[in-house]
Amino acid sequence: MNLTSIGQDSHRFESANSKKPLILGGLIIDNCIGLSGNSDADVVLHAITNAISGISCVNVLGKISDELCLRNGITDSKVYLQKALDTLTKYKIVHVSISIEALKPHFARHISAMRLSIASLLGLEIDHVGITATTGEGLTEFGKGEGIQVLAILTVESIF
Repeated sequence: MNLTSIGQDSHRFESANSKKPLILGGLIIDNCIGLSGNSDADVVLHAITNAISGISCVNVLGKISDELCLRNGITDSKVYLQKALDTLTKYKIVHVSISIEALKPHFARHISAMRLSIASLLGLEIDHVGITATTGEGLTEFGKGEGIQVLAILTVESIF
């Protein structure tokens, strides 16, 4: 049996003088201000984590990530993603599709590396990780450059 789930996350950019790096899909994006949040604010991995939670019904972002971040100082979203993956005891991921809405950074030059990083983190072939990006024609705060929003659709299949 195949199941599908959607995950979403969004964060505003830090202030212009922030030294926090922008991390997307587990990668540091050079020459960009980071996103505001307690963790590294990797909206791509957060959206995927939320999509996994939609399958397992275990919400990792919230109480579990707060425990890791605020109590233990773990801000790496790859750790949160792994916690979510650990909840998928009856399913394996077969595909993820990611849609990013943002004015900046310019995503075309980062998509291949992000696909490879995400494929590695999820144990997928790169051909099973799709990423698209749009400015949304500037209709939202994300398209106006205030932050980044990500939607992730995850497809899993039963392993039993």
